[in-house]
Amino acid sequence: MGINEMQQQIIEEFSLLEEWFDVYEKLIELGKQMPVMDEQYKHEANLISGCQSRLWMVAVLNDNGKIAYHIDSDALIVKGIIALLLKVVNHQPPEEIAAANLYFLDAIGLSSNLSPSRANGLASVVEHIKEYAREYLL
Repeated sequence: MGINEMQQQIIEEFSLLEEWFDVYEKLIELGKQMPVMDEQYKHEANLISGCQSRLWMVAVLNDNGKIAYHIDSDALIVKGIIALLLKVVNHQPPEEIAAANLYFLDAIGLSSNLSPSRANGLASVVEHIKEYAREYLL
C-alpha cells in the first residue's frame, strides 16, 4: 500500500474518534504496541534534537530499495505518533518518502492539538524522516 493510501486509512480511522481525548488514548495505545528499539541504537548520534522527549531514529535502505525506519521514544504519546508515521513511511521507496506531503498529520488534528514543543518535535521528526530518504537518493 502506498503513502497516500496509508494516510487515507489513518484519516478514516481517526475520523471515528469524537473527542481529542479519544485521539490521545488511541495514540497512547499505539505507543504501547510499538516495538522497543535495541539499546545499541539508543545513543547520542541517533538522538533527534528539537523534541521535548528523547527520541532516537535509525534508517536502513533494504535490499529491495525501500527504507526501514527504527524509531523509539521515552514518551508513550510520542511513540503513538511515531507509530502513525511509520505506518505511512516505513518500507516505502526513498523517492516517495522524500516527495511525500504528510497531510494526515493536519487532517487528524495532530499539528493543531499538540503543545507547541510537541508540534515542533513532530516537525523535526518528519524532517529527519525526509532527510534520511533524501540521503538514500544520492
